Order: sequence, then C-alpha cells, then structure tokens
Amino acid sequence: MDPVVFLLSLGAICRITRFITKDVLAAGLRTWVADRFGDESRPAYLVTCGWCTGLWAAASVVPLAYLAGDTTVFQAVAMVLTLSYLAGLASTWLD
Repeated sequence: MDPVVFLLSLGAICRITRFITKDVLAAGLRTWVADRFGDESRPAYLVTCGWCTGLWAAASVVPLAYLAGDTTVFQAVAMVLTLSYLAGLASTWLD
C-alpha cells in the first residue's frame, strides 16, 4: 500500500472512530444503542470504546484503501476525514 494512502486511511479511521465514540452529532446513535441493548451491553460498549470502534472502522477502511486507494474519490474523502481529525486535534491543543 502506498504510504500516502496508508496515512490518509489512518486519518480517516481516527476521525470515524472519534465521531462514533465522542462526537455530539453521534450522541443519538450512542443513546439509541444504550436504550436498545442496555447501558452495560456489549453493543453499548462498542460505540463508546475507541479501541473497539477503531478496530471495526479499520476493518471497513482497509479493504476500501486496498481496492480503491489510488482513486481520486477515495483519496479526497480520506483527506477530508484526515484533515478534519487533524484540525480537531490542533484546536484542542491550541485552545
């Protein structure tokens, strides 16, 4: 895998993981899962655990990167997600 595709994939996985586990916009998803399966359930844990969610995000992104990593569409989407993640990190450190 090309190093650029690898790094873009890494950034995309970080952003997807952060979105699912911490972002206010995904709070409804986390609440729905907890209401549906219980606060102490494995599905509820899955959507709040960065290690768990990161594994599944990687399992989704890596095959896409392998098959379509050299396409402009994949690289553009992965770049948006990567830059979003980096901008969030920068704003946290700089504020």
